[in-house]
Amino acid sequence: MSGHRNTLKTTTGESAPSLGWVRKRPLEERLIKWALLVCALVSVFTTISIVVMLVVQAAGFFRQVSVLEFLTGTAWTPLFQPQNFGILPLVSGTLLTAGIAILVALPIGLASAIYLSEYAKDRVRRVLKPLLEILAGIPTVVYGYFALTFVTPLLRNIFPDMIVFNALSAGLVMGIMIIPMVSSLSEDAMIAVPRSLRNAAYGLGATRFEVATRVVMPAAISGVVAAFILALSRAIGETMIVAIAAGSTPKLTLNPLESIQTMTAYIVQVSLGETPHGTVEYYTIFAVGLLLFAMTLLMNLFGQWFVRRYREKY
Repeated sequence: MSGHRNTLKTTTGESAPSLGWVRKRPLEERLIKWALLVCALVSVFTTISIVVMLVVQAAGFFRQVSVLEFLTGTAWTPLFQPQNFGILPLVSGTLLTAGIAILVALPIGLASAIYLSEYAKDRVRRVLKPLLEILAGIPTVVYGYFALTFVTPLLRNIFPDMIVFNALSAGLVMGIMIIPMVSSLSEDAMIAVPRSLRNAAYGLGATRFEVATRVVMPAAISGVVAAFILALSRAIGETMIVAIAAGSTPKLTLNPLESIQTMTAYIVQVSLGETPHGTVEYYTIFAVGLLLFAMTLLMNLFGQWFVRRYREKY
């Protein structure tokens, strides 16, 4: 009798799960659902808290400095007299180093992704991809001193007028750091392209390089652009490499051989100093942080729009 109470028979004669297990399953699923919901809400709450903190603290800065002066000024000297609060020198320094990094990471990362996706054998891919991703695990402070003590002396042999702290060495090393981000995400997007598209191109007489560049790349363009946007955001938000190797001279220049200062490096400089709490100098940290957050947010929104607009569904 107990066997008849605890076990059900299916139409094929096989034993079905017991009634006790069936009654327990919805409870477990509800618990998992609520646990996942709590994790999602924690992420959302954290993001909202960061935004609110930046806006509230930055309001103390904008009560003393106009938004127009902040966004259009060409001199940034909040810690010295006379004080100037034009953010453009920091923005130019940030974009200069990030641009150099992308010029390094994009071609090398895409070439690596094409090789891993279209040329490498499975055994080679299983070895090379983890080795390439090791670059992403190296601490950024190590990259910073590598740029300062190794890359800069090499570059000074080519450019004798280059000073010790410069944007070029910081940008080059930053590009090396984000290569795994470009290559890994791009390679995942290329692997997702159906094999039937490749076979059709080969059937028409295309070479492997033509298949990779004219079939696979266009089909995976949304994933490649998403990898590019993510790597660019990572480069813009990088701190230690530029703080160590690029210098701390806020200068509106496009010359990579000169010392510059990025937005993140300025935040580090002021945070480690003795700036009194509640002063306009203190509030500049949050004003710069808010602008940096807005820049990365706009890039991520553009990346999401591009992915939705050009994503291929198979």
